[in-house]
Amino acid sequence: MSNTLRGNWNYPTTIWAGPGRIAELAEACFRAGIKRPLIVTDEGLVKSPMIERAAAALKDAVLFGGVRGNPASSHVEAGLRAYRAGGHDGVVAFGGGSALDAGKAVAFMSGQARPLWDFEDVGDWWTRADPTGIAPVVAVPTTAGTGSEVGRASVILNEETHQKKIIFHPQMMPRIVILDAELTVGLPRAVTAATGIDAFVHCFEAFCAPGFHPLADGVALEGMRLIHHYLPRACADGKDIEARAQMLAAASMGATAFQKGLGGVHAIAHPVGSWFNTHHGLTNAIILPYVMTFNRHAIAEKAEIISRVLNLPERGFDGFFAWVLQMRRELGVPHSLAEIGVGTGNAAVIGSEASLDPSASGNPVPVNATQLEHIFRAAVDGRIEAVVSAR
Repeated sequence: MSNTLRGNWNYPTTIWAGPGRIAELAEACFRAGIKRPLIVTDEGLVKSPMIERAAAALKDAVLFGGVRGNPASSHVEAGLRAYRAGGHDGVVAFGGGSALDAGKAVAFMSGQARPLWDFEDVGDWWTRADPTGIAPVVAVPTTAGTGSEVGRASVILNEETHQKKIIFHPQMMPRIVILDAELTVGLPRAVTAATGIDAFVHCFEAFCAPGFHPLADGVALEGMRLIHHYLPRACADGKDIEARAQMLAAASMGATAFQKGLGGVHAIAHPVGSWFNTHHGLTNAIILPYVMTFNRHAIAEKAEIISRVLNLPERGFDGFFAWVLQMRRELGVPHSLAEIGVGTGNAAVIGSEASLDPSASGNPVPVNATQLEHIFRAAVDGRIEAVVSAR
C-alpha cells in the first residue's frame, strides 16, 4: 500500500509524497540550500516526538514554537528575532496551517527592510519586496486542510486592527514539501473533520469562482472527489494511512486550485476568526451552506457537475446541498456560529471587513457589506432560510 501512495511531484512546487518520507527532511534542506534551519512550529507540537526527531536529524537546527492558531504579527516578529539571533539561512515550516503561514512569513521577511503590512496582497504591492531577501522554506504539513505548503501567501492577523491580512509574494512558495501521512495519524477526529472541510471549501470556492482557469477547475474537482471519498474514512479511523495520504494530497490540491479565487465563505470566515479566535477550518465548515444558498442561482450548473463527479444519489444543486448538510452532521460540525461562541454584536464590522477581504472578489455573485453581514447573521442564528432575503 505505502508504495502506491508514494510519488515525487513538481506541481506547483517540488513535493515528496509518501508515508515515512519525513526521513528525507535533511536531504530536503540540503536540496533547498538550507544549512542552518529554523524550525517553526505550533505551540502544541514543540515537545512532540515528531518535532524532536526532526530537530535531531538536522544539524545546527533551532526550534521556534511560538505559533498559536490564527498566526499573528507578534508570532512572526518573535520568529524573526529567533531567526536573526541564530544566524539562520532558511526555515523548516512544520505543523498545521498556522505554523506553515508563520514560517513562510518569517522566511519572507528575513531580508526585508519594509514592515510586514507593506506586502499585503493588494495590487502589485508584492513588487516592493527585495527578492534576494527571501529565505528558502521546506514545508511539512501535519494537518490536511489549509494547503499552505503549496501557497504563495500567508494569512497573518494584525492584532492592532483585528484584521487578517494576506501577505503575498510568488517566492513565498516553499522549495520542497514533504507530504508524510504518518505525521497526521495522531490528529483528533474533530480537527481531522474541520481541516478536511477547509480543504473541501478551497476546492469548491475555487471551482465556483468566475474566470477562465480550466487547470484550477480540474484540480478542484478531483480534490472534492478525494475528500468526499476519504474524509469520512480518515475521521472513522485515524490510522487509515491511505485515507490520510489522500487527504494530504487533496489539501495541497485545494490550495493549488484557489489561485483562481475563493469566495464568500472565506471572506466571512477571515474576520470571524480575527474577532472571535475561532478555528479557521471549522468556521468555513459552518458558514459553507449559508453562502451556497446565497449563491444558488449562479452556481447551479457547477453544482450539477460536482454532484456527478461525487456520484451523489441526487444530482444538481439540491442533491449537492443535501450532501453538504449530511456531511457536516456526520462529522460533528455545528450548524450555527453561535454554537462556537460567535455573536452578532459587531455584525456590521464583520460584514464590512468581509467585503474588503480579497476572497470576496471571487464570489460567483457580487457581494457588498450589507449582504455579507446578512449572511453572517443567518450563520450565527443557524437560519439558512434567512439568507434568501439577502440577495
